Amino acid sequence: MAYKVDFKQIEKTGVESSPVATALAGLRANEARYFWNKYKFEYTVYPASEKLEEIRWFENILQAERDIIFASPILEVATYEDENIYWPEFIYENGMIINVLYEKKTENPKRAVGIKLAEGMEVPTELEGKFKFARQKSKLAGTIRGSYFKIKNSYR
Repeated sequence: MAYKVDFKQIEKTGVESSPVATALAGLRANEARYFWNKYKFEYTVYPASEKLEEIRWFENILQAERDIIFASPILEVATYEDENIYWPEFIYENGMIINVLYEKKTENPKRAVGIKLAEGMEVPTELEGKFKFARQKSKLAGTIRGSYFKIKNSYR
């Protein structure tokens, strides 16, 4: 069932099973605020079971580009799309949110995978030593650790 995320208060709906549920809900609210401020997009999440095609596409990118397969399950998926950008986000039970910024233009497109870790979670073993994480403060999410990598190939 779809759930519209409120970016003015933290609600754990859909992420209760996470060991860092409150921090993950704050990180998700922070993402909702970003998408509202930038695109006036109401950030709506869907259970992973309803977005299997998007998850397969995303997991293909992770495996092909960096040979990463996460042990933690994806709980929810949110997708922003317009004529220029396809931007899905994948919310993991362990407290991670990973997004794929994928410009649709064919000449010099911006394409990258962004990784955000909720406050209180450890760096997943699949990422240890592979990425450096910058820190950012957020009123909703506390301290966010983030990193990214550029996508070299085309996947759409």
